[in-house]
Amino acid sequence: MKQLINNLKGDKGIWSFVALLALFSFMPVFSASSNLAYIGQGNGNTLGYLVKHIMHIGIGFTIIFMVHKIPYHYFKAVSKGALYVVWVLLAYTLVKGTVIAGANASRWIQVPFIGVTFQTSTLAAMVLFIFVARYLSKTREVPIDFKSSVWELWVPVFITLLFILPANFSTTALIFSMVLMLVFIGKYPLRYIGIVIGSGIVFLAFFILIAKAFPDAFPNRVDTWISRIDNFTSDKPGEDDYQIEKAKIAIASGKIYGLGPGKSVQKNFLPQSSSDFIFAIIVEEYGLIGGLGVLALYLLLLFRFVIASHKAKSLFGKLVVVGLGFPMIFQAMVNMAVAVELLPVTGQTLPLISSGGSSIWMTCFALGIIISVTKKEEEIAQELKDAAKREEALQKLIDRELDEEGAIAGGYSIEDKATNPMQAVLNK
Repeated sequence: MKQLINNLKGDKGIWSFVALLALFSFMPVFSASSNLAYIGQGNGNTLGYLVKHIMHIGIGFTIIFMVHKIPYHYFKAVSKGALYVVWVLLAYTLVKGTVIAGANASRWIQVPFIGVTFQTSTLAAMVLFIFVARYLSKTREVPIDFKSSVWELWVPVFITLLFILPANFSTTALIFSMVLMLVFIGKYPLRYIGIVIGSGIVFLAFFILIAKAFPDAFPNRVDTWISRIDNFTSDKPGEDDYQIEKAKIAIASGKIYGLGPGKSVQKNFLPQSSSDFIFAIIVEEYGLIGGLGVLALYLLLLFRFVIASHKAKSLFGKLVVVGLGFPMIFQAMVNMAVAVELLPVTGQTLPLISSGGSSIWMTCFALGIIISVTKKEEEIAQELKDAAKREEALQKLIDRELDEEGAIAGGYSIEDKATNPMQAVLNK
């Protein structure tokens, strides 16, 4: 184990907080999966779901370890080609998306032969953020022309969002918000950002009008997310009110110290108790202290992301850390906000804590790239330190040679000078 830890490179703080979140997730998932166990097996045995979650986390940490060994600039080279692959996967998802039991949404595709379901929007988000970071780092030294940036940056961004929007509005909004944040940090002109935001609002309004006029043309979840927004803003009763109501009961029941691990009552009533609403179960079982503890871990992870971005020497490295790290924390905040009804139901999971396969693995892939950035900075710092040591050793060698030459010219040996320089001069 000690040797394995020594082989972990990169920011140790990120490694630590990620490990703490993953370890903490075992108990809530084990407890909150009882609803799925009753529906799927009829006996309420959640051990199988815990083992499955442990396997997902184990595979996720393997992904982090493997990816953090890859130099992060390699991803810059493949991001443009990967975006085309993502478009094909997203189009296939819209047409052939799989409906998962208990999560009434066609946002997944099933990987052939192994039977694993995969949410393509998570991969699309990661590839798109790297693509945007690549563009911003490439145009750093030259003034940005809006017309050229429309074709090189915003057209690929909007094509990606267009593929995701019909099935998943919350993810589309999250990705668009993070892209705007990324271009702002990358010093994209503010007046151009304003034009892009305005264009996005107009496009969304036009899309909603088309969806309402031709409902059969969008067989996915357009009606679902439109009705969720309508119900949230107008306080009309809807099917999501049941989940929100149970989540608020769970949070209120937890009080300060919680009911205790495994003692949640509302986990038996919440349909997505182990994924979308797992934060409510955490507060019910571990109280306000447990909920604030989880929030603190995410904020500490955000703090480490900020430090890693600040330390990165290249602009691409800075933007990659921001583009892949900040959405992770923002997603966690959205999940918590939904549980307390600050936002409408979105379907966003709690990163590294909620059960799930592809969401955990994509999060771990992003973390691997971030740690790869911090590893590179450590390697550069170590090279500079080694170079300083070599320069110091070389300077000592030069000083010794100069002393020897002076000793020979003065008629005494370097050994005499080292023991008693004044006596050597008197002897001379």
